[in-house]
Amino acid sequence: MRRLRLAPGEAMPWHRDPFQRVALVLHGDFLSIEYRDGGKSQRVEIAQGQVEWEEPSARVHRAVNVGKQPYEQVTVFLLDHPDAVAQPSEQSSESRNEKHPDQ
Repeated sequence: MRRLRLAPGEAMPWHRDPFQRVALVLHGDFLSIEYRDGGKSQRVEIAQGQVEWEEPSARVHRAVNVGKQPYEQVTVFLLDHPDAVAQPSEQSSESRNEKHPDQ
């Protein structure tokens, strides 16, 4: 389980999401999901209390708080073993050259 907080204009580090997860939005209004490969960003309107089921993805991305409010969410990661890294950084995915579900 992880709690994420982003001030307006703040971005998460580039990462991938190899596990299923459930996210609960505590605060916020808008996020932009940016892709490291240069794909089109997605602007997402969010609301307090919103719950999302999210599937794994090997695509490197990050969330940026493009709203006027601080963003906060709690995420529960469904890991496949106790030492698993919930959101590996871009560098860890490239250096290990692993295969992932959507590659």
